[in-house]
Amino acid sequence: MADLMTSKNPNVKASLKTVWRVASAAIVVGGLWAGSVLAKDPFRTTNPKPISDNTSAAFEALFKQGNYKAATTYLSKLDPNEPLALSMKASLTYSSMQGLSKEEKDKKSAILEEFKSYATQTRSAAEKLRGSDPLRGNLYLAVSHFFDGVYTFTKEGAVKGAPQVLNELQQIMKYLDAAQVQSPNDPELNLLRGYIDVYTGVYLPFSNATKGLERLEKYAGPRYLAERGLAMGYLEMKDYDKAIAAVDRARQLAPDNPELEYLKARILVKQGKDQESLSYFEKALSKKEQNQLPLGLVKEMERAQRKTKERVAGVGK
Repeated sequence: MADLMTSKNPNVKASLKTVWRVASAAIVVGGLWAGSVLAKDPFRTTNPKPISDNTSAAFEALFKQGNYKAATTYLSKLDPNEPLALSMKASLTYSSMQGLSKEEKDKKSAILEEFKSYATQTRSAAEKLRGSDPLRGNLYLAVSHFFDGVYTFTKEGAVKGAPQVLNELQQIMKYLDAAQVQSPNDPELNLLRGYIDVYTGVYLPFSNATKGLERLEKYAGPRYLAERGLAMGYLEMKDYDKAIAAVDRARQLAPDNPELEYLKARILVKQGKDQESLSYFEKALSKKEQNQLPLGLVKEMERAQRKTKERVAGVGK
């Protein structure tokens, strides 16, 4: 374990690069948190936590509907004491940096520092919350350290930033363990920890992807995000049949989210079903302007769609 947790290990360097690239896309850009306008607590049907209506509305807009425009409007009125709202603001800020050109280096740098500011605010709010709610306080301290890892990875790169990124990973696990002591079956905790366990388990040798899948299957909520996490996890693990089944369940629960259409398209491509995937690419991209999808995500979708169309047309054969 000690040898594995060192930046001098080349296998860890390569794995870290994949973990932070994929996990930041999955959690920061792709969206880990979601909720319902009708319920202040988007995660729990019993013993709800006092999460504001505005934060819940931003949840639903961003991650159930995939509507970045509406989410940005809701989050223009931030609750400075709610780390969940601040973490969503950090996620939106980071996503706005993706897809900018190399010539926009200064703009990217400014956005990255803004992202860092929201990460710091998330930590401050989590520290305050920990006294009255140690479960969510510790949970969002873990989130803040995840953001710090993403910041370091983005700014310094995999090799130079590896020691700090490894330290942040240890901090994440420390605070998640502390949250788990409070309520091991909590839906919010298991949603976050499930995603992290899956991605670290796939790419790093000191975690357990199967445990992450179990958390998402049995305890995580809301269900449409748990199913989305299962689909993403099975996709990374190359179990495409299970990935399709999970993404279809997620789509039934969140039918308006274009990112789920894109996820299904990606899985179909991996199954060799290029022709079938094209309609899902179209559905995903049809809402790029209406929902103001992030530029980086749109470019990624369009690139994947273009390559798929070329394969269908037999270009290059």
